[in-house]
Amino acid sequence: MGIFDFLKSEPKTAAVHADDQTIIAIAQGKTVDITTVNDPVFAQKMMGDGVAFELKGKKVTLCAPANGELSVLFPTGHAFGVTMANGVELLVHCGINTVEAKGDGFKVLAKSQGDQVRAGDPIVEVDVAKLSSKYDMTTMLIVTNANDHTVAFVEPKEVVLGDTVATIQ
Repeated sequence: MGIFDFLKSEPKTAAVHADDQTIIAIAQGKTVDITTVNDPVFAQKMMGDGVAFELKGKKVTLCAPANGELSVLFPTGHAFGVTMANGVELLVHCGINTVEAKGDGFKVLAKSQGDQVRAGDPIVEVDVAKLSSKYDMTTMLIVTNANDHTVAFVEPKEVVLGDTVATIQ
């Protein structure tokens, strides 16, 4: 290891600041229209409207998309949910059919279901390189309950952790 090898490592992410009406990018990547994903449950918005991410990196840390309560945390790490203070419920589902991996390739970083989280808090580390050999790793961020609010999503684009992907109105 050379003296300057630390310069080659991934840059540290600055603290994320999001208000209670903002939904942020959960990781670096590209957002895509939810209706184009390779799973009819998500593409047809059966669980709710949302946005999908094509993740960038071999190992990716998925972070809380908003301030709120970590209301769902699957022990397998493939999915988690956050309920915002305004009652809006969000679900992050990493990959398609990744529940079949039974947690292999996922490392839960969050403490436990019921904890308060801030937008950008690390929740799950995903070995995208390992899982992508068997699974479509498109990751969905779904509003499962808008709680009488309107959620406005941004157009598909390249994002980094903390970029706004939707606002609550």
